[in-house]
Amino acid sequence: MGIEEQTPWSREEFEQKLRAKEKYYHINHPFHVLMNTGKLEKKAIQGWVANRFYYQTSIPIKDAAIMANCTDRDTRRLWVQRIIDHDGTQGNDGGIEAWLQLGEAVGLSREELQSEQHVLPGVRFAIDAYVNFARHATWQEAACSSLTELFAPKIHQNRLDNWPKHYTWIEPDGYNYFRKRLGEARRDVEHGLSITLDHFRTREQQEHALGLLQFKLDILWTMLDAMWMAYIENKPPYHCVE
Repeated sequence: MGIEEQTPWSREEFEQKLRAKEKYYHINHPFHVLMNTGKLEKKAIQGWVANRFYYQTSIPIKDAAIMANCTDRDTRRLWVQRIIDHDGTQGNDGGIEAWLQLGEAVGLSREELQSEQHVLPGVRFAIDAYVNFARHATWQEAACSSLTELFAPKIHQNRLDNWPKHYTWIEPDGYNYFRKRLGEARRDVEHGLSITLDHFRTREQQEHALGLLQFKLDILWTMLDAMWMAYIENKPPYHCVE
């Protein structure tokens, strides 16, 4: 029996299958496991912060692309908050500024981060692919792919719990981003999940949604693959070229 003939999952079953994707979340990547257990050297921590900064600066661009494709005013009214969260407003510096503070806390200058000089080609390629996907997908598909936020509060809390005791050299102000995202991610999940559960109704659509979420999980995992090669294996791009 083809997928199109299969009975759709109930709303509860569908949500459970989305949440079951957590096993592919980058919290389980060996690089992140080492990072969360205090086993990374300073260079690797700095490399992760620098590469993730490119991701942070790309998120509001991705969200703007989703809004540009979105024909639903009520959705746009809610989705725009994501851009504000990262870019900030008058009196609220936003997540990008908080990440710059994290960079300074681990010993990187703002100029280093903003120059993108430490961004690995593999990381850049993965993030650019995600932004490009958001530009060309339907807004519902792009919203669905954002549901890696289902698992984000856990990863932020783990960093807040473990980094201060493992990496005492990191300045405490650097953790503001993780604190900030704890509440924001939970709010974003509620909205993104409702869009996904409401829009993807047939079994074929639900299977497609799982693939969209897997695509975003692949992006995050691939970023850490590149960092593993550069900072754990000590084989950055072109390391063998004289």
